[in-house]
Order: sequence, then C-alpha cells, then structure tokens
Amino acid sequence: MPALLDPALEFVFELRVEVAEPIRVGRTESEDLNVTPITGGTVTGPRLSGRVLGVGADWWVTRGPTTQLDARYLIQADDGAAIDVVNRGYWHAGSAIERRLEAGEEVGESELYYRTAFVFQTGAEAHNWLTEAQFVGYARPEPGTVCIRVFRVS
Repeated sequence: MPALLDPALEFVFELRVEVAEPIRVGRTESEDLNVTPITGGTVTGPRLSGRVLGVGADWWVTRGPTTQLDARYLIQADDGAAIDVVNRGYWHAGSAIERRLEAGEEVGESELYYRTAFVFQTGAEAHNWLTEAQFVGYARPEPGTVCIRVFRVS
C-alpha cells in the first residue's frame, strides 16, 4: 500500500477582519448564540491582496468551553474581483487566557485553539486557485479585529 502524505501548509495571505460588538441572540441551558457583524478589513499576502468588505457576519455558538464559528463575508481583490468566503472553525481557551483577553492583553496563536477551514467561491479566473484546494486558518483576536493567517493545504 502506498504511504500517505504528511500535510504541508503554504502561507497565502493574512486577513485582518474588522468586527463590531457581538449581538446576543439567545441562550439555552446548553448553548449561547451570538452574531458578530463584519465591518471591513484587509487582505495582504504573497498570493492575494485586497480588502474585506463590510458585508457579512460570524454566527457563533458556545457550548461549554468550546465555541463553534460560522462566518460568511466577501473579499474584494486588488484587481476588483469579488470572492465569497465561508469560514468555519473552533475556538477554546482556558479561563486564564480568557481573563487576559478581557483585560486587553495580547494572546498568541499558540496560547489558544482558534482554527478555521475556508471555502472560497469566485467567478474570477485569476482567483480560481482559491476554489480548487483546501485552506486552513490560524487566528487570534485583537481589539476590534480578528487576524487570520491563511494557508493552502498541499
């Protein structure tokens, strides 16, 4: 039987997604649903540059210590192409990290689990490469912004 490949990651760009205050939808005994509006941002990197449009939001559900993320928004590439983004993932951090974040301290990607997986759609031929592979993100929160480094899985 042939050997399975070990995954390799290629850095393609960084998203700096600007967000507004979350809107609390509701809570049950087992979960808490919130929506965070996406208000803009930037895209910079070796394979894509542009801006995050102020269209979309992140619907997130917290169940115990884990939050499940489901964001949808648009990128406009520097060449004008529109790119639809679906970004789903998970967040969890210990109570000490949560307290540091609430105090406004910087927290690195290695100190919490904030990982996502992307699906991109676009009709722009120059950006078809986004629609033909799997992409993952390593994220960290910053005041008013979520920073996500995006990698293509090879």
